[in-house]
Amino acid sequence: MNPRKRTARLAGLLLLLGGITTPFSLIYLPKKLIVAGDATATANNVRAFEKVLRIAITCDLVGVIFFTLGVLSLYRLFKDVDNQQALYMIVLWVVTVPITFINELNRIGALIFVSGASFLSAFTPGQTDALAMLLLKVFAQGVIVNQIFWGLWLVPYGILVYKSRFIPWALGLALIIAGSAYVSASVTELLSPHYARLVTGWLLMLGIGEAPILIWLLVKGVRDQSTAEVS
Repeated sequence: MNPRKRTARLAGLLLLLGGITTPFSLIYLPKKLIVAGDATATANNVRAFEKVLRIAITCDLVGVIFFTLGVLSLYRLFKDVDNQQALYMIVLWVVTVPITFINELNRIGALIFVSGASFLSAFTPGQTDALAMLLLKVFAQGVIVNQIFWGLWLVPYGILVYKSRFIPWALGLALIIAGSAYVSASVTELLSPHYARLVTGWLLMLGIGEAPILIWLLVKGVRDQSTAEVS
């Protein structure tokens, strides 16, 4: 296996490991925990799923590390295609790392508020339940903010794929569309939350444009040199 193909497959593996728990942690679990308008029911859910939530937090933090290593592998893969775009790709991704780590403190804080610790005796149960729900809501808003950069880093990534001769250009176009959709969904959520449900679902469906390149990297890696030269 040539070094470029090995780097591509390593990047695909690291990106897969970094994002494999994301749908569970950021889509399924919040729907399982948060009961709209009912802080007590939400707090009870957090207590009931405490271990699951702690595992999700840990997986998210570890996942960011794997994903960052994957992006660094992508830099090695594409730096000779366009070093400037490759640097943009890294910088835009790295911005998400501190946002993710800081945002997870909101879920950790929610766990503290429902823990029943003695130092919380100054608060009534209703207050601690409300504060726990508040932190979960703030976490959700943090995800929306982070999603902007999840979209932005895909644009230079897509440009690099498009310009390379060793990965199909269509996969790069799909990345650019997915990145634009993520950014548009976040901006809609922030500017017009009351109308967000009408459009963000359709926009986020375009985010599946990330999947084909991941499969390509894992299975194919890169085109053979002779094929790439002809394309």
